Amino acid sequence: MGGSASEELETAERRQVESLRVLIVDDHDLFRTGLRNLLEEQGIVIAGEAGTGQEAVRTVREVAPDVVVMDLNMPEMGGVEATRAITAIAPLTRVLMLTISDQDSDVMDAILAGACGYLLKDASIQDLVAGIRAAARGESLISPHIAAKVLQRVRATSAQPEIAETIRAELSDREIEVLKLIANGKDNALIAAELHISPKTVKNHISNILMKLQIDNRIQAAVYAVRSGLV
Repeated sequence: MGGSASEELETAERRQVESLRVLIVDDHDLFRTGLRNLLEEQGIVIAGEAGTGQEAVRTVREVAPDVVVMDLNMPEMGGVEATRAITAIAPLTRVLMLTISDQDSDVMDAILAGACGYLLKDASIQDLVAGIRAAARGESLISPHIAAKVLQRVRATSAQPEIAETIRAELSDREIEVLKLIANGKDNALIAAELHISPKTVKNHISNILMKLQIDNRIQAAVYAVRSGLV
């Protein structure tokens, strides 16, 4: 007897996580060593470590990791600047911020620089592995209270109606529905259930949205949608 479809999917996902190559960036040796050990126990391959932003950018060029786990506050080149540089030179490498700061401005800066996830250092190893997995798929994982704060902050700033015009001109009605659900914090499975479509179709819609609006990831898409006043 073969396993169920869900078991097969779980096995495939586990295999995908095990083949992921991660670069750890943090200026504290002890933290990097501890994180390396924890992630290796989860079957994740550590492609390298870096103690500064500059070293991170150089290492990304050399080893082309799938995901960079990036600290925010580092001497000289910080995490935001390093993220911006990495996004420019290696668009297929995803950046996941792992930091002690939940300051709105830090979160916004990191997301707008191209980070596709933002977790606090008190997150569990399970949350971190889920974040790395989501980042590798091009999805986003942000601590829910941080995501809420970011979107709240965006709402508090002035709306930009011209963005709404761009969205309406570029996206289909269904893509706009998907974008609104992204901005409301729904993941792919919830969007699929709400719109009665398959997760694969949701993924295709999101790819099209990002391409048409020329943005890097779904968190930026959420910020864009909120700024437009559509949500």
